[in-house]
Amino acid sequence: MIETQEKKQRFILAGIDRPANPIDEDQSLDELSELLKTAGGEEAGRVVQKTDAADPKLYVGKGKAEELSDMVKTLGADGVICDDELAPAQLQNLSDLVDTKVIDRSLLILDIFTQRASTKEAQMQIELAQLQYRLTRLTGLGTELSRQGASVGLHTRGGGETKLEIDRRRIRSRISFLKGQLKEIAKDRNNERTGRRQSGIPIVALVGYTNAGKSTLFNRLTDSDVLEEDELFATLDTTVRRAQLPDKRKVLMVDTVGFIHKLPAGLIDAFRATLEEVCEADILLHVVDMSSPLAELQMKVTYQELIDLKAADKPIITVFNKKDLAAAAGREKGEDADKVIQLLPPIPYRPQKVLKTSAFDPDDLSAILAAVQTELEKRDTTMDLVLPFDQGALADSLHRQAVVVKEEYQEDGLHMEVRVPPALRKRVEPYLAKE
Repeated sequence: MIETQEKKQRFILAGIDRPANPIDEDQSLDELSELLKTAGGEEAGRVVQKTDAADPKLYVGKGKAEELSDMVKTLGADGVICDDELAPAQLQNLSDLVDTKVIDRSLLILDIFTQRASTKEAQMQIELAQLQYRLTRLTGLGTELSRQGASVGLHTRGGGETKLEIDRRRIRSRISFLKGQLKEIAKDRNNERTGRRQSGIPIVALVGYTNAGKSTLFNRLTDSDVLEEDELFATLDTTVRRAQLPDKRKVLMVDTVGFIHKLPAGLIDAFRATLEEVCEADILLHVVDMSSPLAELQMKVTYQELIDLKAADKPIITVFNKKDLAAAAGREKGEDADKVIQLLPPIPYRPQKVLKTSAFDPDDLSAILAAVQTELEKRDTTMDLVLPFDQGALADSLHRQAVVVKEEYQEDGLHMEVRVPPALRKRVEPYLAKE
């Protein structure tokens, strides 16, 4: 729908301010405006209705819908974007009344993901989510679908190029094909995870809200070059790189896709195989943009996603990132981090300490790695071993995966004092030194 042009398409934002909303609707619309900017459009104005529930026919009430229609004409806007996922009837009725294209929050996020997907897997995941979204909106939506153009979102590329007149049977066939392809990719990914587990190298996953600075931290911690942009969902693909702790032990760092308020369920399902990387991690680095006025909400959204993924029982190191920007914005307060931690939903593992960091401060990066090391040491067992001389391969594994405190060659073998991780414990127990 929206092509990248010099003149950006402009949209009126519409939202429902319910008493039960976790945040003020204006703040939610601020985020929606940032999503629109990321997609290549811009905000022309906004309408907010205070009500207990969305209108089942129009999303907003008829009076507000007519106000939207007037604003579209007065401001010369190209369409309306609603801050929730609309039912098919709401989408059609509101579009008919305002006489312009109507997009919901899910459609906008799908469009951004379409633009950002660079690998074959990500492109298939996005196309699957697009088709599932489209499937529920075919019947009776010919007029609105034609208004939306040839793509699901604002751009015409990737899975969005599928013609909107496609019937349900062909869509279901394509969905079945994509699920089969992704299932095969998931098998390969699972084999890779199995290999990483067998290597015994600890896995540390960076998680958090989109644009919290995960990729920037990831690059600095692992000396990598993952895309860094000050935009929502700059990266969608999972990346794994090695990092070295202060005690010389190696860990695998995993950069994951960011979460967001009201993330469409279809996208969560489509990316579930990717998000399972989080479930395999030994430690989570929860990266929070402490310069954001919505930091508390963003933390709650992330923790809820971790709970849904059944990954909230892992050790979590909370990293309050962008402290330099927070200071510039006057948000650098010592009690903020601890206060927010206490407001989080109940989880099996509650972090007691947070780090305040800048990805561009070497001392802060060292502090993060030291915190990871400290967390790993809690799982380690100090053991005195005597390895026969024919166990050179095991000695090499201990040097790579454990912390060798001291070692000495004696007549009966290699004597070692080692801090052993759980993955190696059973393997070395037969060689415990006799008292």
